[in-house]
Amino acid sequence: MNILNFFQKDKNKPTNIVPVNSVTSRTLVLLIAIMTFLSCLTFGGLILVKQSATAWSNDISREITIQVRPIEGELMDANLRLAESIAQATNGIADAQALSIEESENLLKPWLGDDLNLTELNIPRLVVVKLAGATKDDLEKLKTELKVIKGASLDTHDAWRTQLNNMATTFIMSGSFIFILIVVATMLAVVFATRGTMASSREIVDVLHFIGASNKFVANEFQNRFLIMGLKGGLIGGIGAMLFFMALGLFSKFYLTSDSSEQLGVLFGTFSFSLFNIIAILSLIPIIAFLTAITSRFTVRRFLKQIAW
Repeated sequence: MNILNFFQKDKNKPTNIVPVNSVTSRTLVLLIAIMTFLSCLTFGGLILVKQSATAWSNDISREITIQVRPIEGELMDANLRLAESIAQATNGIADAQALSIEESENLLKPWLGDDLNLTELNIPRLVVVKLAGATKDDLEKLKTELKVIKGASLDTHDAWRTQLNNMATTFIMSGSFIFILIVVATMLAVVFATRGTMASSREIVDVLHFIGASNKFVANEFQNRFLIMGLKGGLIGGIGAMLFFMALGLFSKFYLTSDSSEQLGVLFGTFSFSLFNIIAILSLIPIIAFLTAITSRFTVRRFLKQIAW
């Protein structure tokens, strides 16, 4: 084999050290695309969970409820109006409204079914209190004043907010661990692909070394080629992930029943991202391409140091 002819089959088009259309190159581009797709899905899922958890926490922190239990000999409507008046007179309270029979039934329908009649059930009624800068002392004062109403109690939703934050934190930490594993798996795949390419191009590397090419030159060639492969695979995977999120949003909007769509909306939001979040997800493309190039460079330099000419 004429090595010089291999390097320059066409005087105007020199052959690359790293094969462009080899099976290894195409397989690596596909692998990077898959890994980028999974990375973007994981990262996007974490963003959706974070958004939903923040929205839940904010909603909970803006409202508290007064629960009025039915007591024999007590008039429920009178107790509800009294609870409203006490809450509205408290500092830091923006508004207080008792839920109507219809609103209470709508809250219980998902749990007790559609054939629901509160007049036949001995259940508590709620007064929704909207906060406007109420302090802890204000809430303690409200709690004390509500004692004049038999069966009334104040729920600040602190326990729910704590459980929600703990669940969101656990989910985000688990997702972050999975994301790190995907990135590590991608880097390991690049290491094996680089070593395989180096082994198949050993003759070319030997000739380059004998004619005076430095290890830095060879490493740069591999780095540039793997950077291009990383960008190609990253673009395919990143665009695929964004299309997946768009398809999922359209599916939940047009094909799921209203109840199912509402439940998904409560859990994950509307599968929509702000411009900043889209940029954050797509930023994984150059990051993965950069990691691919750097991993290839260090693998090549280490491989060359192990070769004894």
